[in-house]
Amino acid sequence: MPQLRHYDHLGSARFVTFSCYHRFRLLRHPAIIRAFLRGLQEMRKRGTKILGYVVMPEHVHLVLLPPDHMRLGIEIGRLKSLTAREMLPLLVQRYGQKTDRLFVVRNGERRRVFWQSRCYDHNCRTPQTTTEKIAYCHKNPVNRGLVDSPSGWPWSSYRWYMGLDGVELEIDGAEL
Repeated sequence: MPQLRHYDHLGSARFVTFSCYHRFRLLRHPAIIRAFLRGLQEMRKRGTKILGYVVMPEHVHLVLLPPDHMRLGIEIGRLKSLTAREMLPLLVQRYGQKTDRLFVVRNGERRRVFWQSRCYDHNCRTPQTTTEKIAYCHKNPVNRGLVDSPSGWPWSSYRWYMGLDGVELEIDGAEL
């Protein structure tokens, strides 16, 4: 598999996307989504600012501002590992045998996985690009037909930006 290039240490926000294994719709239950959001909160404690996000049924978009010293690919790997360890038992408890399709063999070991390996990231070189990516996150559930308005989707940073009730994750924010 070719090596993907990641451009760290530029002092810019990053738009990151990663998917559930085989794009299965694993992010549908509130307890599982909240486990992911707890992982994001842990990422914040390690110094990454969360500017925006959306959790969709089969993928996640994040707009992050990592500290200059951080290699974001490694940090995303840590986030995915941490959250998978918490979310997989919740999936098994909720869906039982249906989770058998999440088994893979890696390094000769058979185990369940939650996330597709790798991620896509884009450096937001201007504040305008950062704002566009946050707006993209907020519009994603509407564009997919999941809700009529961004305010109807509880799993994004939209409610925080609009000062609405029911904010699931406090974020660091950006000028919109």
